[in-house]
Amino acid sequence: MTQLLECVVEKARKLPEIEQDAIAMFMIEEIEDEMRWEKAFAGSQDVLAMLAQEAMAEDRIGKTKRLDPETL
Repeated sequence: MTQLLECVVEKARKLPEIEQDAIAMFMIEEIEDEMRWEKAFAGSQDVLAMLAQEAMAEDRIGKTKRLDPETL
């Protein structure tokens, strides 16, 4: 455990139980959310690579238009 996380745990120990539980639930939700994002992105690398190749091929044959921020 890092020193910073140990510091947080030490400070949290001094709080009332209900606040400790709220902090714990927040941290659990954040960790689980991060794990879901990692899993989603890990499974999408092949799809993203394929889409990038398709986009570059369309650009090479002139099927794309230059983006004009003024017309957005």
